[in-house]
Amino acid sequence: VPPVMKDEQHKLSKRNGDASFQDLLAKGYLPEAVINYLALLGWSPETEQEIYTMDELIEHFDVKRISRSPAIFDIDKLTWMNGMYLRAMDLETYHETILPWLKPALKNPDLDTMEIAKILQPRIDKLSDIPEAVDFFNHLMDHALEMYRHKKMKSTPELALKALKEARSVIEGIDDADWTEETVHEKLLDLPKKMGLKNGQVLWPVRTAVTGKQFTPGGAIEIVNILGKEESLRRIDRGIARLEEALAGEDLSA
Repeated sequence: VPPVMKDEQHKLSKRNGDASFQDLLAKGYLPEAVINYLALLGWSPETEQEIYTMDELIEHFDVKRISRSPAIFDIDKLTWMNGMYLRAMDLETYHETILPWLKPALKNPDLDTMEIAKILQPRIDKLSDIPEAVDFFNHLMDHALEMYRHKKMKSTPELALKALKEARSVIEGIDDADWTEETVHEKLLDLPKKMGLKNGQVLWPVRTAVTGKQFTPGGAIEIVNILGKEESLRRIDRGIARLEEALAGEDLSA
């Protein structure tokens, strides 16, 4: 049986710091994904299929198709496969799977973890990515005001300030009893039409104001819904105040 290599010259070796099966699980990989990936190292099925259940592996495995050449362990391929496994789960299973990683990462126990799971599932490839992906729920991330300038979204700091003020009014006007993702979605998506703007010219500033991050799981609507009315308004007020101060002094580097 050929060895598994870390590159063309070196074998995988725990002594040299290469990950064991347990190490991979601790890094947020699923046991099923690791087994699936390892089964394909040095063995090739007769078809192009890459995702296998254990029963399928047992059925299709043939020792005659084991390669005589060493196989190189590709962590990027394993990460891709792990993401495929996560996205294939039904939402309930996914939610239960990520809770041991998600709950310790959230400081506010009142946040709806199921709603957070919905926005994480299409975007997270391994469980250890979760803490960094959700850190903005704990506090508004430090960010330069230049983030409000987005060429693709056709957003500028001046336009962002106008959009944030209008969005603030819309969010404040949603009754607490009516606060749902559907309501937030309807109200915020009506705003660009009323302002004569594109969706991104309104939603990008809102997402920037409530997260402070360039990349987040979920967009402005989902995040505002999860944060809730009070916290969303507090963060938007902060964004408005910073933009007003910076534009008055023409300093967007802060």
